[in-house]
Amino acid sequence: MTKGLRPGLYGITDSTLTPPDRLLGSVEAALRGGAVMIQYREKQAPLAEKLAQARSLQSLCNTVGVPLLINDDPELAKRVGAAGVHVGQGDTSVNEARRILGEQAIIGITCHADLALARSGVDQGADYLAFGRFFNSSTKPGAPAASLSVLTEARHFELPLTAIGGVTTDNGEDLILAGADMLAVVGGLFGGSDEDIERRARRFARIFQDHHPLFSLPH
Repeated sequence: MTKGLRPGLYGITDSTLTPPDRLLGSVEAALRGGAVMIQYREKQAPLAEKLAQARSLQSLCNTVGVPLLINDDPELAKRVGAAGVHVGQGDTSVNEARRILGEQAIIGITCHADLALARSGVDQGADYLAFGRFFNSSTKPGAPAASLSVLTEARHFELPLTAIGGVTTDNGEDLILAGADMLAVVGGLFGGSDEDIERRARRFARIFQDHHPLFSLPH
């Protein structure tokens, strides 16, 4: 795994679970618990608010040496100096994101449960492949379902694999054993007190420590 990517918990923000007044505190708790990457995902806020939030998150993540990715907004990522972006199938292309952010940027792509989409992502130069949803998800209930076997089959791409969709500390082990290098978690991490978030993050870190041979805490 390159460009600062490492196996572990990949926390994704959510405007309901991490509202503006709790965003930094929630992410800081996840980082204390051992999160290895953070994605800022905000679809509704005005640009000025997104810019301020992303800058604050970038400063926080940079302090502890953890990459911050921006969801589907390479221009915002460039403005705040984020490590990269995550793009969906209907979002900015990997090629366009690469043009804006450069070769050093981390660019991940959503592949659902489709190995052909994964192959396309590999061909475009994506740095990691995200598959899911694997379980019922409150944040993306309409996303197509994926089986654990897609992770095993995707290992031959020789890129880091991310599992997303209903991921919790109860099912994370199965995903890692199937081939996931990172677990992208929203509702299974955020929500509740900062103490709750940190405790969940530490539990995910223990699962990786037990089941992923390359895992180490980022700080």
